Amino acid sequence: MVGTLYIVGTPIGNLEDVTMRALRVLREVDLIAAEDTRRTARLLQHYSIATPTTSLHEHNERGKSPHLVRKLQDGLSIAVVSDAGMPLVSDPGAVLVRAAREAGVPVQVVPGPSAVTAALAGAGISGPFAFVGFPPSSGRERTAWFDSIGRMTAQMPVVFFEAPHKVQRTLTKLVSLLGDRPIIQARELTKVFETLAEQPISALASGSERPRGEFVFILPHFVPEPTIPSADQAQETSARMLVDFREMTNKGAKPRAAAKALAPRYGLPAGEIYRLCLTDREN
Repeated sequence: MVGTLYIVGTPIGNLEDVTMRALRVLREVDLIAAEDTRRTARLLQHYSIATPTTSLHEHNERGKSPHLVRKLQDGLSIAVVSDAGMPLVSDPGAVLVRAAREAGVPVQVVPGPSAVTAALAGAGISGPFAFVGFPPSSGRERTAWFDSIGRMTAQMPVVFFEAPHKVQRTLTKLVSLLGDRPIIQARELTKVFETLAEQPISALASGSERPRGEFVFILPHFVPEPTIPSADQAQETSARMLVDFREMTNKGAKPRAAAKALAPRYGLPAGEIYRLCLTDREN
């Protein structure tokens, strides 16, 4: 008889935030595949659960999944857990789940806490939203990522995660690309020092406090108010835009990519920036 693969949600901070069903499943399965066995051990010890664990993280999931699928086919039941919250949400597990389904292994979800929905609820935000995970680490992909979330916020709030040691760098990048708009920062959700506050991006970026804990950021739905600049203001803005465009292209950026990156900052379509800047360069 084939076993079952369980996707189990675990607490995002407070160990009391776990369902009775999750505890029962973790006790009854033959094996727990954990993102970090040391962190999962704290939860298991707290509830006196002695089920064996094995590691399943981004660096070994592809190689280890076939082995776990064979165990499932042999009749063992396995629970997948991440360090916090629901597995697969910016966490490992997707490779194993797909492999199990392809092998005909039943997959059951045991829902649990989510830092994304907890932050949205605490911020008083309802309706559609976009969750985009963690920003890319570097390069053009990172700039394109920030550019894309700037466009998304014209339609709906955007939620993303960031590691503590990268928070200041990310906020500084946001200010430079999107301007100093409001942002909601949720930290240490469900823990003793939980904070959730809305401030201008620059205020958080310039904070002297050393970032600690897990961070969730929400960029609220944002549509710039239309303004009619004076002739002097329009000329000054165009001059700044041309300087930025030249700097980016001189550093190797292609003209269309530079125009696309500048679009959120200046509130103009990338095509219009491209046309204006190329016309100026030709003159």
